[in-house]
Amino acid sequence: MTAIPDRGNESFRLSQLIYDTRYRALTFQFIALVALITFIAWLMSNLFSNLADQGQDISFAFLASPAGYDINQQLIPYDSQDTHLRAAMLGILNTLLVAFLACATATVIGVIAGVLRLSKNWLISRLMAVYVEAFRNVPVLIWILIIFGVNNIIFPQPRAFRGADPDASMVLWDSIAFTNRGVYIPKPIWESGSAIVVAVFLLSIIGIFVFRRYARNLLYSTGKLLPTGRISLAIFFVPTLLAYFVLGMPIGLEKPELAGFNFQGGIQLRGSLIALWFALAIYTGAFIAENVRAGIQAVSKGQTEAAGALGLRPNRIMNLVVLPQALRIIIPPLISQYLNITKNSSLAIAVGYMDVTGTLGGITLNQTGRAMECILLLMLFYLTISLSISAIMNVYNNSVKLKER
Repeated sequence: MTAIPDRGNESFRLSQLIYDTRYRALTFQFIALVALITFIAWLMSNLFSNLADQGQDISFAFLASPAGYDINQQLIPYDSQDTHLRAAMLGILNTLLVAFLACATATVIGVIAGVLRLSKNWLISRLMAVYVEAFRNVPVLIWILIIFGVNNIIFPQPRAFRGADPDASMVLWDSIAFTNRGVYIPKPIWESGSAIVVAVFLLSIIGIFVFRRYARNLLYSTGKLLPTGRISLAIFFVPTLLAYFVLGMPIGLEKPELAGFNFQGGIQLRGSLIALWFALAIYTGAFIAENVRAGIQAVSKGQTEAAGALGLRPNRIMNLVVLPQALRIIIPPLISQYLNITKNSSLAIAVGYMDVTGTLGGITLNQTGRAMECILLLMLFYLTISLSISAIMNVYNNSVKLKER
């Protein structure tokens, strides 16, 4: 019988850091970490030395000085006498606005196009194929410029809404006006009690998620199917409308009205925002469509055939059987597309939309000469947003992926 040597009392030798598999990986990782820290320290030392030779330093005090320029799309009050910090904050909000709108729209377009790409109707499937190939193979900057130019051509000037011509004087639903300067929509007026209505609305949305989870667990445990659609609509509308009317309708609408040569009141979605929004959505939607198509085709045909044998209609098979399983494949590449939308929004300066790149990385940088500081802040912003989107989507991905036992 061969005795196994006892290594518990073996004395440690430096050679074990390389030849012993228990320590080798840690040794190489430690060496790589020290080398990386040393390299970064050398870069920083070189940077400060060069700045000192030029009589410069790194300072963020410029953020407290007046910006001295206007921003066309404003989500918060701002004027040219506000600080560069507030201008940067407004640019961040503008970036988040167009990124959110484009992500939501691209998801809808991509899912619809991806499903229709697999349609048995030859014409529809070919049209979707043409859409995908045409839009994803042309740079997004080109689409931004095309949509911006088309918007200026096909929509009338605000002054065209004045006069007897019914086609030019009509405002959609007496509230929305489409012009070559942008789209004018009603602005909510918040009065006393409006916060309660908003809180009830948010609680209703949470209640819908809680109810649908309960209904799903009940279906899995007992087989009882609840009418989730009608009950969800009731949870969504009834409490909010009840609170709205009981509190005396505390949320009003300020409609845009033609005054002089432009519309006054309401909210203006400028043409640059519209062009950037739809260009990013349509361009990225083509990529999402391919992800959706691949996810659907990855689901076993036996699943579809079994659902059809149970008497389910094709649309119910797609909604209840195919898409829930395809999500496990669709979500990971979808994260990358959301990140691409956020980073591609930096092309906004091409059409004059003042996002964070146009404010902090554009006018502020040129006025203050603080290129290093502005670029560092831009990098930090996009890094934070990218990691946040990735973290949120990964949480959702973990909730839909297959659980192994």
